[in-house]
Amino acid sequence: MADSAAQDDIGADALAGHLDLEGLLEAGDLRGVDHWLAVRDLLTVADELARLQPAERAVVFRLLRKDRASDAFEALSPVHQAELLEALGDTSVHDLFYALDAADRAELLDEMPANVAARLLAQLPPEARQYTNILLGYPEYSAGRAMSPRYVSIPETMTASDALLRVRAAKLRPREVLVLPVVDATRHLVGVVDLPDVVTADGDTPVGALIRSETYSVPVGEDQEVAARLMQEANLVALPVLDTEDRLVGVLTVDDAMEIIEEEETEDAARAGGAEPISVPYLDAGVFLLARARGTWLLLLIVAAALTVNVLQAFESTLEQVVTLAVFIPLLIGTGGNSGAQAATSVVRAMALGEVRIKDLPRILRRELMVGFLLGLILGAIAYPIVGLVFGWTFAAVVSLTLLALCSWASFAGGLLPVLARQAGIDPAVVSAPLITTLVDASGLIIYFLIARVLLGL
Repeated sequence: MADSAAQDDIGADALAGHLDLEGLLEAGDLRGVDHWLAVRDLLTVADELARLQPAERAVVFRLLRKDRASDAFEALSPVHQAELLEALGDTSVHDLFYALDAADRAELLDEMPANVAARLLAQLPPEARQYTNILLGYPEYSAGRAMSPRYVSIPETMTASDALLRVRAAKLRPREVLVLPVVDATRHLVGVVDLPDVVTADGDTPVGALIRSETYSVPVGEDQEVAARLMQEANLVALPVLDTEDRLVGVLTVDDAMEIIEEEETEDAARAGGAEPISVPYLDAGVFLLARARGTWLLLLIVAAALTVNVLQAFESTLEQVVTLAVFIPLLIGTGGNSGAQAATSVVRAMALGEVRIKDLPRILRRELMVGFLLGLILGAIAYPIVGLVFGWTFAAVVSLTLLALCSWASFAGGLLPVLARQAGIDPAVVSAPLITTLVDASGLIIYFLIARVLLGL
């Protein structure tokens, strides 16, 4: 019997080693699933859980050891967390929900039906419910909504040894106490100290003597991306968040900042590709959701492309006189669109990183105009002898001058429109590559035909 059991264990080990989690579930081997979960790291477990159907995810989740289940749940996206809670449907739901920090609870509640969210919120202990309600009171995508309202603040007159006693008594997560805000008697921020500096200092050293030379903070209403980018640029692991009266109300931690940056970059990437961002992971998005996210933009771009059709109609007589002009239309408008898209992408990225501001617009335009002119000059010089040998030197001059003018104009427009969009309160990514390309197509044709009329005497 013992030998048989040992052989079964070896077989389970071998199966768990050769099959992924989905394969083990399809084989109905729960022992193999249990072994697979035991030998995989937490992030691998969370990634595989995210790929499962909600019912399968609940089955696998119940096999996790209790000490790992909470961490695995926290590693899931809010969408998958909501699906898992609904599939579990038992008392463990409340334990998992309570184990999240306040910011993660607020994000999860946004993904759940209102009645379920209200029930979960009502079943929280009073202190946890209070913290969660505080965050829910701030606007979505603000620093106040993303911060942790649990922190340890230290009076500047307190000694290092007393500060450590306060940190231990608070029983917060390590990432919530890596940086300690220093406040005065009215909770106004004086500065911050790093926990390692407090630990290594003499016990009777005043905390005020350990304050960093540079202190950063943001108001609760600040955009979460701006706050996260500030942490990235200043290499911060925590950022104090202040209310309208400059009193400390929370701390934005580095793990939350990383999630914000990932979310914002995903959104910008979607819009740069001519689609609306989707609120769920790609494999969880239905066909209709994906079609809706892309269809709106396609419709908008079709309307914009109608300008190109109108331009062609307006210059129809010119095309009839020199049919060869039509040969170069795809090349020219494609080059102009690509040049504008390159400029727009560079400027949008620079704005996201805080490298340029609205007041830098003259410098941006001057720089992009010069870059576009240089690119057009190079491309025109390359095209001139090639086109001239086949179609004649006058026609080659038309193509070369069009490349020069088109690249200059497209780069100028690509630098201008994102900045104007930001000034108007529109996400600059909205006017990035696809829209710029479509608009430059129409204007590029006008430039092309006007140059052709002058040089060819049409």
